Amino acid sequence: MFKKKSRQSSSKNKPTVEDGENHKDEKASKVHNESLFPISSKDYLEAIKKATNNPTDLVVKTISPNLTLTYIDSLVDGQTIRDQLIPDLLRKEYESPESLKSALSLPEVDLDEQLDHSVLSMYNGTALIHINGFSQVVMAKITTKESRSLTAPENESQVIGAQVGFNESLSTNESLIRRYIKNPELCNEKFVVGKQTNTTIALLYIKGIASEDMVNTLKDRITSLKLDALLDSSALAEMIDDNSLSPFPQMLLTERPDRFCEGLLNGKLGILVDGSSMALLCPYAFIEFFQSREDQNLRWPIASFFRLLRFGAIFLSTYLTPIYVAALTFHYEVIPQSLLVPLSESRALVPFPPIIEALLLELIIELLREAGARLPTKVGQTIGIVGGIVIGTAAVQAGITSNILIIIVALSALASFTTPSFMMGNVIRVIRFPLILLAGFWGFYGIMLGFCFILIHLIRQSSLGAPYTAPFYPPRFKDWRDSIIRLPLPFAYKRHSNARPQDADKYQPEPINPEKS
Repeated sequence: MFKKKSRQSSSKNKPTVEDGENHKDEKASKVHNESLFPISSKDYLEAIKKATNNPTDLVVKTISPNLTLTYIDSLVDGQTIRDQLIPDLLRKEYESPESLKSALSLPEVDLDEQLDHSVLSMYNGTALIHINGFSQVVMAKITTKESRSLTAPENESQVIGAQVGFNESLSTNESLIRRYIKNPELCNEKFVVGKQTNTTIALLYIKGIASEDMVNTLKDRITSLKLDALLDSSALAEMIDDNSLSPFPQMLLTERPDRFCEGLLNGKLGILVDGSSMALLCPYAFIEFFQSREDQNLRWPIASFFRLLRFGAIFLSTYLTPIYVAALTFHYEVIPQSLLVPLSESRALVPFPPIIEALLLELIIELLREAGARLPTKVGQTIGIVGGIVIGTAAVQAGITSNILIIIVALSALASFTTPSFMMGNVIRVIRFPLILLAGFWGFYGIMLGFCFILIHLIRQSSLGAPYTAPFYPPRFKDWRDSIIRLPLPFAYKRHSNARPQDADKYQPEPINPEKS
């Protein structure tokens, strides 16, 4: 049918292949020419104002009849322009952009002839200098240095170790990492994501240690993003996770430079997002979310005890309240005889079944936690403490709940805050609610059903292609030396194989009891 139609078409009106190619070339050439800088100063200024929509903070200065300076006033360092850039421009007449570039004393100076690219660089703190008669501009980066001062981490505090955290400035965060890792093999690759925000992303890894396959995989995921805006690293993590539907985080969000650098040294990949004070580390296994950076600063018996305490607290936080609901609803026989009388006396005036009673108290605890987090710091702490005491006492006196359940719910809430990762702590608190429902409907069978579902879900997960439940499944016995228990450093000379490092040895092992001369 198509061949017949092509025969009936008039050869007079039908465009040839050469005409089509010429038309495409003309169209491409027209678009290309429109993206170039005009030669005259008048057309240059009109093009700049049109491309930027002529904002009120756009500064245009005519240095000489042939030299024009343009920049966004709120994004550049005004003192550097007054004291360094303008004196350099007034020193003499420049014949070409190349001579001007070589004469400027600023550290970051480049040439460009693409209008759209140069205008975008203005929004990153660059000043454009145009010489009349040339289609190139000189780009001098004079970004303002205003940023939040470095402070101690608020969400990952520790007693022993560094007391500095990331802030919202990408350059400041990169300098913090360079202070820890003074190595030319530390690679730093930049990407721009977000059609509206044009957010800069830095991918960091140590060449020779990090897996090249994982580096390429992460690059592909970042470059394939088609986002309108990117404002925080947590949103980026959800976009490039292996499974964005899972409540469990597959990348660590950290505000500690020392923890970030430790991950890079172990073969992991790091991501910094301009404007975000939280950095990303991947791949990350489930058990690593419960390990603290301070564990490496303590003696190994103390660190191992705190890790075991932390894992026990996570179990209590997740299953203590569901076990209480299941025992009082279906399984009275598991309650010791000495506790039956206090339990019956405590619940004598409670009109609700255990499942309603537990859900009510858990919701009250979460409301107090959320209110304390959203209120100002001084007020939030007071509201959390006073509100918990007043509401708990009033609930017992009114017969809404029992004394024992208040102790259990308070202990579960307290145990959930032992998780070093804020994101994982939120997951632990949320999955407690479906487990309470399962315990109220089917007792211990419901708890086991929920446990099996969570276990299967974790086994099916991965982080950047690496198993999420490593080193326990698949079993990697060599990695057990620094998992639940932190063994002495001479035993932990191997990097975890979960990140597939190219160099597996962190250092040469020494004898446990070396002879001292």
